[in-house]
Amino acid sequence: MPLKESEAIVLRTYPMRESDLLVTLFTRLEGKVRGVARAAKKSRRRFGGALEPLTYVKLTYEDRERQELVRLDACEVLESPLTSEVTYPRAVALGHVAELLDELSPDREANDAVFRLALSVVRRLQGEELLLPVTYFELWMARLMGYLPDLSECLACGRVLNGSRAYFHVLADGLMCPEHKRLASSEISAESRGLAGQMLRVPLSAVGIAANPKSGADLRKFLLQTLERHIEKKLLTRGMLEKI
Repeated sequence: MPLKESEAIVLRTYPMRESDLLVTLFTRLEGKVRGVARAAKKSRRRFGGALEPLTYVKLTYEDRERQELVRLDACEVLESPLTSEVTYPRAVALGHVAELLDELSPDREANDAVFRLALSVVRRLQGEELLLPVTYFELWMARLMGYLPDLSECLACGRVLNGSRAYFHVLADGLMCPEHKRLASSEISAESRGLAGQMLRVPLSAVGIAANPKSGADLRKFLLQTLERHIEKKLLTRGMLEKI
């Protein structure tokens, strides 16, 4: 069977047998695939640092019929997050992006918009600002997966929320006006809704650096609640992200 080639982003690796690695990748050609890197733990000559999470690679692999796992033949590093210092906050942000890609992407379903989004966000995470690109990634993943509700009107009565206070609830798919908010709702500021609107209109490179490092915390809470409700599980990196 001929080998396939694709750009790919490494998401996770797991030990498999004595010297192999089980690798999850998001490929440009086929979306999320899982494969085996033979003897990757025994010799770094074949793969080197190409299997580190969120490394952007040129992947060569064999995909056999009726087999779930592909066989990784070679990985050429195109870009690596390890070229910059990986502090703990940066490692958490990168891990969060990798977890979201893995949990939200269906197997074998190519999505070039998601691929380009992930690359732009990982590149932005090489700078000092971490929460802004993370928020951008969460927002656009929610939109591209079809999970993002209309942020301009109340889900209960349809009232336009521009200029008025708005609330969200862990069990609700959208925002609510003050009259229809549920018990134990959280407020999302007009500033955060404005930030979301800007992010949906312009590329990440055009979004200004937030003056306050914690700016958009309520927006991130809303987005993470929305994503977790749809995937029906808690994200492992959420707690760590909230502490950086």
